[in-house]
Amino acid sequence: MSFPDLAKLLEARIAVIADHKFRDRYPAAHLAALKNVSEAISSWHETHRNEIDGNLEHFLAGASYQKALLYLETGTRRPCGE
Repeated sequence: MSFPDLAKLLEARIAVIADHKFRDRYPAAHLAALKNVSEAISSWHETHRNEIDGNLEHFLAGASYQKALLYLETGTRRPCGE
């Protein structure tokens, strides 16, 4: 399963979350950036819902974005509890 546009959005969200300097200096802008990328992921999900498999649907519906990215990159799920 290959959705490079979704992978880029998921990577962008992780990057925003990891940018502590941005968060500390400009908390409102950081929150806005996080909200924007999260909304873009939700929009992508709604648009492509009929094209994705059950695993990816599960991750996106539950906002498990790191798991979704791992699934896109490897095609596998981590065992439960990991």
